[in-house]
Amino acid sequence: MENKCAWEKYSDTKAVFDFNENYKKFISDCKTERECVSEAIALAKSKGYRDLNEVIQNHETLKAGDKVYAAHMKKTLALFHIGKEPLEKGLKILGAHIDSPRIDIKQNPLYEDNDLVLLDTHYYGGIKKYQWVTLPLALHGVVVKKDGSVINVVIGEDESDPVIGISDLLIHLAGDQMAKTASKVIEGEDLNVLVGSIPSKSAEKDKSKEAILTLLKEKYNIEEEDFRTAELEVVPAGKARDYGLDRSMVMGYGHDDRVCAYTSLVALLDSDTANKTSVVLLTDKEEVGSIGATGASSKFFENTVAELMNVLNDYSELKLRRCLSNSKMLSSDVSAGYDPNYPSVNEMKNTAFLGKGLCYNKFLGSRGKGGSNDANPEYLSEVFNAMDKENVSFQTCELGRVDQGGGGTIAYISAQYGMEVVDAGVAVQNMHAPWEVVSKVDVYEAYLGYKAFIKNI
Repeated sequence: MENKCAWEKYSDTKAVFDFNENYKKFISDCKTERECVSEAIALAKSKGYRDLNEVIQNHETLKAGDKVYAAHMKKTLALFHIGKEPLEKGLKILGAHIDSPRIDIKQNPLYEDNDLVLLDTHYYGGIKKYQWVTLPLALHGVVVKKDGSVINVVIGEDESDPVIGISDLLIHLAGDQMAKTASKVIEGEDLNVLVGSIPSKSAEKDKSKEAILTLLKEKYNIEEEDFRTAELEVVPAGKARDYGLDRSMVMGYGHDDRVCAYTSLVALLDSDTANKTSVVLLTDKEEVGSIGATGASSKFFENTVAELMNVLNDYSELKLRRCLSNSKMLSSDVSAGYDPNYPSVNEMKNTAFLGKGLCYNKFLGSRGKGGSNDANPEYLSEVFNAMDKENVSFQTCELGRVDQGGGGTIAYISAQYGMEVVDAGVAVQNMHAPWEVVSKVDVYEAYLGYKAFIKNI
């Protein structure tokens, strides 16, 4: 069974390239969860979506065709396009996550060492730590002042901005370092970010640190104690770029999983009112186990569906349970794309390839499918028929050879309600690296596939 290259079905690739221009802008501008939620809400509002909280406060009643969204803690988001059937009949859900591996600034981070000023960090998610040194890095996030005011921070993205970075040992002195295993070459406590070196002329001690504090106060109104209530993320500096001499790919930070989040979002925004209510759920904390109030394991989505049923004048606890159980979902998350430099980790008949369309993983997990959601064959047949009906290029795959490793998504969490779930996403090279790579045609096929799901399931 051979999957054809998706490029071959296009005599005119303009739609593919145009779609990816918008996608490149999205991941270039949205490098944190908060930035993703803010931009997604802006896009949704332009398509007529309203804040569900305002609907509730105004004691309004919704009907088929209405569009609403609900955000929580500015880091997770659910969008609903109300369908013609009661919610009790189930939802059609596209679920993705908008967090990506990165490096976080600690709460008491700033220190000086021999006139060099650094920020102490704690990495977030599964990373190869050695990949993050000697790169131009940017600082994104928020600082919340004592008075409750919020300062949005983006340093390192504008061409006129300075960048920051993490140093590495020169090869001439790296004999002991080079003898270490890859997991130990760079230790977590050594991912300290260099931010300055000019000493203050007025300070008596820690002169360079005081100079940086003065700069932060004058330019950003940030004081040292503000770090305690800050949420600052260190990410690769720079925009997503065309990749390959033929510009067939996109290199960018955060394809995992913003490529699926964006394509799911736009698919919903471009879809007509369906028989059942269509949903996009964008969650946080997937890279660290979907934990916390903004992760997929929280009650945010369940609570929001309850509120939605209530403004439809159709709420009961039993109907809510039926709604969730009767729902069908694509867990929109990326797959590991085949890399010719490392073929030994793949079983070639069941591998995700760049350029062959949307990837479906019946199961993930590791060591005998441990920790996975294993999709029902009847549901797979229904989904694949929907893809074929809309001429969507897709492939089936696994995450590497048996016992090679493994991974997971939010699929198993939603499946706990009894709903049908299967993983469906885009193949990615360099996954979890600072700069990841996807095929433009796969991005476009994902968008078409998610639209086909909303239209036909």
